[in-house]
Order: sequence, then structure tokens, then C-alpha cells
Amino acid sequence: MMRTGGRRGGNGTVRSLPSRRSGRALIALIALAACAPGFQIKRYHTNPDLYQAAYQEYTRKKWDNAIAGFERLTLDLSARDTLLARAHWYLAMAHEQRGDHLLAATSFLRLAELFPDDTLADRALLSAGNAYARLWRSPGLDPQYGTLAQMQYRLLESIYPDSPLREKARQGAQQVDEWLAEKEYETAQHYGRRHAWDSALISYKFVVKEYPNTQRVRDSLMRMVEVYRRPELKYIEEARETCGTLRAAYPADAEIMKLCGAPTANTDSASTAAAAASAKPKKVP
Repeated sequence: MMRTGGRRGGNGTVRSLPSRRSGRALIALIALAACAPGFQIKRYHTNPDLYQAAYQEYTRKKWDNAIAGFERLTLDLSARDTLLARAHWYLAMAHEQRGDHLLAATSFLRLAELFPDDTLADRALLSAGNAYARLWRSPGLDPQYGTLAQMQYRLLESIYPDSPLREKARQGAQQVDEWLAEKEYETAQHYGRRHAWDSALISYKFVVKEYPNTQRVRDSLMRMVEVYRRPELKYIEEARETCGTLRAAYPADAEIMKLCGAPTANTDSASTAAAAASAKPKKVP
């Protein structure tokens, strides 16, 4: 008995099945459509045309296409071409939008180095700092990228003192300082849990000296008092002086008053007051 090219439906009708040849043809058409490039650099015969096409891809959030176009422009444009700085900028921005923060930082810095007098230079330094900062996801991780971020923020403040972006750079640097202080404070705490008191004191003092404007300065000074008072150390004079520093810097802090007691003529000498004044955390402008 011969088989038909279909199968019988529920109502008795025969439904045709597609042949293998037509199925293969359909698959080939779908694959061809998927592989057909929508953005080809070779289609654009001048740099301005490629720039406009790459920018259009950028506005359409086609980051890969934008990166391909602007990357080609950074290689082909002459150093004097006014489009070159913009090509570097949008190349960096496309990397950033795609989540490639390290490539973004590298491209931003390239712009700042090649065109220090361009109107985008200070913004590029700020953006490079922000990109590096995004790579340092936690104070507990290696602070390499945090340090690189801080370098860009400080560089912006130094090179472009009149930039309207200086305040944002200062805020970025302050946040990095907070995390660096947090990391060092946790290192001190780690030593304390292991009863390595001298090592703990070194880390606490490092926080106070290197990051005087951070929140962990107060905590580090308080922990120093507690360590100085430990029975195996009995650094009574050091504890007294550190309490003087704390009372001078945080006169209304109830927790400090509980730890150190109220100030007296005997506990707060002139030398302690001077040390407190120099160690008092400064407010960030």
C-alpha cells in the first residue's frame, strides 16, 4: 500500500507535510538572514561617513558595531582631524555601555593623553576614574583598580583646577579613600582577632595617618585605646594621649566619653591637645 505525503487530521482531512527539501531551504534562508551584516565598515568610503554611521549605531545602542566603527576611525584619522578626539570618546563610551570597564578606562585615558587641551579631556579623566572604580567591587578585594581610579581623580584636580568636574573627582577620590580605609581597618581587626596587637596598631595608625578624612578614623582611634589598655601591653600613656585626640576631634560623642571619660587637666595635656588638633578629621569641601 502506498503512503501519502500527509497525515489525516481529526476531521478526516489530509494535511500536507513539508518535504525535506523545503525544510532545508527554510533553514538556509534563516541562517542567511542571521549572517547578513547590517553594519559593514567597507561600505563607507570617507571617514566622516563612517563617523556618522558609527555614531548612529551608538545611538541605536548597537555597541559592537559602534566599537568597530570608532576603533577603525582612531586608526585611520589623522592626529589633526577634529573627529579623532570624538572617536576616542565614543569608543570609550561604547565599551563602558557594554560593561567592558577596563577597555573603557584605557580608551578614556588615551583621549586625555593625546588631547589634553580638548574640551573632553577633563571629562575623560573623570570617566576613566569612574570606570576603574567600577572594577573594584568591594573593599575586601585587591585595591589595584581603586588606586588607579584615585590617580585619575587626583590628576583631574591637579591639571584642570578650573574644571567644573573637580567636585565630582573629589567625591570619587573620597569614596576610594573610604574603601581603602575600610580595607586597612579590617586588616587591623584581623590582627586583633589573632592577638597580634603590634601589627593591629600599625594598621590602625595607618588608617589615621593616610586617610584622615574617612569614617574609619574614629573607629581606629577607639580600637587603639582598647589595644593600648590590654593587660599584656599596658601602654597607659599612649591610651591617655589617644583619648585626648578622640575627645578633641569628637567632643559630643557619647561612645567616646564612655571609653575615655570626661576630659580633665591631668588627662588632656597641652601636647595631647596639639596632637588632637593636627589629627582632627577635616571636612571634605
